[in-house]
Amino acid sequence: MNQSPKHQAPKHQAPKHQAKARPGEVVAVVRRILTENGHDYRWSYVFTIVCLLTVSGTTAVTALIMSPVVNQIFYERRGDLIAWICAAIMGAFILRGLAGYGQAVTLAKIGNNLVARYQKRIFDHLTKLGVGFFNDTRSGRLAAQVNENVNGIRDLLSMTLTSIARDGVTLIGLICVMIYQDPVLSLSSLLIGPPLIYTVTYLMRRVRRITRESVQINARLIGAMQEATQGIAIVKAFTMEDELSRRIGKLADDAEQRSNKIARVSERLTPISEILAGFTVAGVIAYSGYRATVLGQPPGAVFSFITALLLAYDPARRLARMQVGMERALVNARMIYELLDLEPQQGDAPGAVAAKFAKGEVRFDNVSFGYVAETPVLRDLSFVAAAGKVTAIVGASGAGKSTLVALLQRFYDVDNGSIKIDGQDISGVTKQSLRGSIAYVSQAPYLFEGTIRDNIRYGRPSASDTEIERAAQQAAADDFIRQQPEGYDTPVGENGVTLSGGQRQRVSIARAIVRNAPILLLDEATSALDNEAEARVQQALTQVMEGRTTIVIAHRLSTVVNADQIIVLEEGRLVEQGTHASLMADPHSVYARFHRVQGNKGLGLVDDAKPIQTPVPQPPARRAKKAVGRIL
Repeated sequence: MNQSPKHQAPKHQAPKHQAKARPGEVVAVVRRILTENGHDYRWSYVFTIVCLLTVSGTTAVTALIMSPVVNQIFYERRGDLIAWICAAIMGAFILRGLAGYGQAVTLAKIGNNLVARYQKRIFDHLTKLGVGFFNDTRSGRLAAQVNENVNGIRDLLSMTLTSIARDGVTLIGLICVMIYQDPVLSLSSLLIGPPLIYTVTYLMRRVRRITRESVQINARLIGAMQEATQGIAIVKAFTMEDELSRRIGKLADDAEQRSNKIARVSERLTPISEILAGFTVAGVIAYSGYRATVLGQPPGAVFSFITALLLAYDPARRLARMQVGMERALVNARMIYELLDLEPQQGDAPGAVAAKFAKGEVRFDNVSFGYVAETPVLRDLSFVAAAGKVTAIVGASGAGKSTLVALLQRFYDVDNGSIKIDGQDISGVTKQSLRGSIAYVSQAPYLFEGTIRDNIRYGRPSASDTEIERAAQQAAADDFIRQQPEGYDTPVGENGVTLSGGQRQRVSIARAIVRNAPILLLDEATSALDNEAEARVQQALTQVMEGRTTIVIAHRLSTVVNADQIIVLEEGRLVEQGTHASLMADPHSVYARFHRVQGNKGLGLVDDAKPIQTPVPQPPARRAKKAVGRIL
């Protein structure tokens, strides 16, 4: 028995965040990133590391050379060494500048490529997840969260590399210079380490928790703004601007507070490290001054030591701040991997083969399914949609009509029973080949970014311009398309906002026609059309249906009177089937009652388990409340 993805919804949930990361988690995440991407960037990383080591080496040389500068030029007055020492200093600075430029540009190119690579990888992964995941996840919030987190992969790698190869090596080199010049002063100056390490460890824990909260709030904010702009017509129609502004304003205030908190916690390291460094440098200078003035020791070694100490402060401070920044990048990277680690449900069965449907006969055998285990939507449903014929599915709202279409496309898997096409169980064929054999027109047409021609071509990417225009003619769309500013090459705007609802539906129908599939699914395909356009599209669809197995979901019974077979559903069960004439022959049939209601009052299908009555219009305030809830 197959399981519905809804039954398995908990598997889609990302692991809940724990405030304290596991030991070595940074290493584990970095190792995973390098394992997945390191081979492609190995030579770029080698070049970057060489540049970083060059920067580190020249910095240490700058401190080391201060001893001969002071002793031999200023103390011993060796004028013959001035040119050589100046040339050495100039060479070190030029080399460091070129190396710094090379590593910065190379790391930026690697980082930008990583971001693009993970964006493509995340999208490919999202398309493999089941429909149930997207039913439970708000699209705007998901897109915002991905955009917020994807840079964490890049930052984690770049910070790790620069910290180890530049700051770490530089600090070690300068400490070696300090020890070489004065071991006693070196040991005393390193006393700054323990309190600094304790401070960094404390701040890391705080930043880790606040960063995740900040990412989630920002994702909610950006997602809410995106959805509000998409539903701006509803917002204005119900004058909900003030209400939405208040709610989004609260989200913006929460995001601001979290960002300020991150800044306060992260920047606490700056005054602490400055105070500790100030005490250390002051102590070193006081002791060195005492030895130079009282004991008469040459100043060269002291100057070299102080130079190394001052130069070591910057890499030490960057390393300390890097730990705090690393925690923020780690949170981002973990949230990306939580998404990538979600296992796609309803995968192709082991050994699944490509579907090869010759006739297109669709058979439902005792199919049961429910989005929630305790609430079945379809119950022991059995019927046959004959090959090359038109089968209409009618029933009250909630009877399971659209669920039936979703199961046929394997958006979900059945709980019991089976669905077969030409005798092949669809659970044993690949989803791509199954859906490639089906052309689908939904009652809510969706158009993508691009031109009208692009949207029709999505039905079959290999379709020629001639085939696209022929499909548009069959869908009664060619006339209005040619009236657009750029004809078939006119951009449609976000979700086809530049077209009317009926025009969007006709483009959607043209997309299904150009697919040229053996099975055609029409889910209330003409619901957005006026009577004249509906008549033209119905005539076109009649031609397209010839030789194809067609399943029509309909509320308006006028669209199914000519169907070869009509299936009547009630609470997920098949209660009647036959032709329009045979079903109307029994005046007490459910279908006949539906037909009388529509014929007499012009209403859609109603719940036949209750007395037939005109639906009471929903109060505007309640409709507005639901609209706001959907947006936020």
